[in-house]
Amino acid sequence: MAVKGRKLASKTPQIFSHEFIIQNHADIVSCVAMLFVIALMVQATSPFAYMFIAVHHNTSAEETGTHNDGFEPVQYMYGWKDACAVFFYFLICIVMHAIVQEYILDKISRKLHLSKVKHSKFNESGQLVTFYLMSVLWGGDIIWRENFLLNIPSLWEGYPHSQMTFMFKFYYIIQMSYWLHCYPELYFQKTKREEMMPRIRYATLGFIYVLAAYLLNFTRIGICLLVLHYISEASFHVARLIYFVDKAENGSKVLQNIISNSVKFLVRVLTLQLMTLFLLYILRVFFMFNCAVIILVFKMKAVLNFCTSILQRLPNKSRQAKQDGAHYPKHAQATSMLCLDTPEYNQATLSVLDVNTAIKLLWTSL
Repeated sequence: MAVKGRKLASKTPQIFSHEFIIQNHADIVSCVAMLFVIALMVQATSPFAYMFIAVHHNTSAEETGTHNDGFEPVQYMYGWKDACAVFFYFLICIVMHAIVQEYILDKISRKLHLSKVKHSKFNESGQLVTFYLMSVLWGGDIIWRENFLLNIPSLWEGYPHSQMTFMFKFYYIIQMSYWLHCYPELYFQKTKREEMMPRIRYATLGFIYVLAAYLLNFTRIGICLLVLHYISEASFHVARLIYFVDKAENGSKVLQNIISNSVKFLVRVLTLQLMTLFLLYILRVFFMFNCAVIILVFKMKAVLNFCTSILQRLPNKSRQAKQDGAHYPKHAQATSMLCLDTPEYNQATLSVLDVNTAIKLLWTSL
């Protein structure tokens, strides 16, 4: 009698299946990134790999025609090759995300015995805190080295700020790479449908802000606002992590309600002050242009009202002149038709004078 063998359940998913890609996505992506590193060592493929790994568009070498001698900092500007660098470091961000998840967050969450909902929020806050703290420290170092903190007018003086140092430009490339890597992470982390749209909107807004500041040459004010925003968001996610860790929930609620909200309030005030100064100084040309257009529109409207009031009186005066033609000579009729001593004329004239006065006051205030 043949004995039926026990059927062993296979824990290893099939190759190239969804579960296989999700479980091994860090290894797959790291192998793709390693191909660029290996290609950098081969002479035939080195220029192609160098385009993805290095930072390009060196304006110092283009202006002088030679390489920098090391005494002056190398200056860069944005260009189409930055998309290649963003793609390579997009792969690196996926690998780093997996390392933080596997070796830090998963080990902590196993000890906490969190539910599925809290586990998802814990992983999200843990990843964002890691990114925010790194960005705040790195961005603060750049702000200190560029002397933006002690020389605030340098944030808007000399605009457009098309040239950047190496670390300045590399910071923006990493920021764009991180926000782009959030999209495939929704698939790798098996994010629920109801949680996808908030995360997609959050990542999209972050990427659009960094890309706009980078392409429109608002890099100086952009990095300051990024650091302030990241400080606010880091305080919130740290408070949420403490909420998950602290089972008593006493200290965590106090931290989340007082410290986090206080930091957010201070950050909003500083952000508002910086943006006000920026709009007053750097965008004053656009402000004056818009004011001039508005004043011109009002002045044209006042002149139009003046002309309309004069034209509306012509038919009335002509009819009255015909009725009283026998009693008035012709030169008196013409004088009465164009008589300007009327309430309509006075009102239209005052409106024109008011616009002229407004122009003078605005010009003296600017």
